[in-house]
Amino acid sequence: MSSERRRAQVSAGELAYVDLGEGPAVLLIHGFPTSSYLWRREIPLLSARMRVIAPDLLGYGDSDRPEGADLTERAQTRYVSELLEALGIDELAVVGHDIGGGVAQLLTLDGRARVRSLVLLDSVCFDAWPIESVKMLQGVTPAQLTEEFVEAVVRLTFDLGIQHEGRLTERDLDAYVEPWRREPAAFLRAVRGITGEGLAGRDDELRALDIPLLVVWGEDDPFLPSELGERIGDLVDGSTVALLPGCSHFVNEDAPQSVGPLVSEYLRSRYLHETHGHHHGPVPVFLERPPGAFFDTGLDGGGD
Repeated sequence: MSSERRRAQVSAGELAYVDLGEGPAVLLIHGFPTSSYLWRREIPLLSARMRVIAPDLLGYGDSDRPEGADLTERAQTRYVSELLEALGIDELAVVGHDIGGGVAQLLTLDGRARVRSLVLLDSVCFDAWPIESVKMLQGVTPAQLTEEFVEAVVRLTFDLGIQHEGRLTERDLDAYVEPWRREPAAFLRAVRGITGEGLAGRDDELRALDIPLLVVWGEDDPFLPSELGERIGDLVDGSTVALLPGCSHFVNEDAPQSVGPLVSEYLRSRYLHETHGHHHGPVPVFLERPPGAFFDTGLDGGGD
């Protein structure tokens, strides 16, 4: 299957996405202010056993950024479910980070997809969002919204959200910044789409979930404290909670050598129900940026 990025029409525009591998499907959903570039390491790792679908949410990355489109969490859930329907996927595992974790929960709780296994990485949840810094950004005026302002906000977000200095290269950071730099107004539309609606007061529904759940959280997350991850784990019977010391919000950027293999092994065991026997053929494990054409930013004429 081609590693090139594809496009699919949903009700409010086109979504850019990666579709790689064969077998049971796993959906990777990024959060704010990132894109599917967040999963550049996990995509080749998981695609050794599964069909990996990694979209840019509407208004983010290389997906359409239409003015006036609904970018709330419920709407994003609808667009993602439309993508799954277009791809003929009706049963899957879902991995979500930040607001992508909120979309993952809504997909599961609202029955928009038959989710067989769920992985949440430093995810929005309950009524603990939007956080105060996001609320402040939602009040920015168009006159303030320059390329320089948007770039400074994104850089600060990663400065606070990654504990290990040097884990995010300048090239990686530019891959996140560049879509917002192209259209600063899209940044404001995206941030105003973060409403916090859809998951408050649904503790009983979470408690009733009967699917494998892995919760991975950076212990030093300044945006969504690790107590939230423990709370989700306490609600869902049989869930697994991994708190990573010395890690912040963008946990798979902070600890790529741990998070990717952890998620892969969990899905192998709890979603695919495979034993620890060797997979047929070589299984690549990329601890640094993998080769391939998933996310060619064009910054130096080649892909990561």
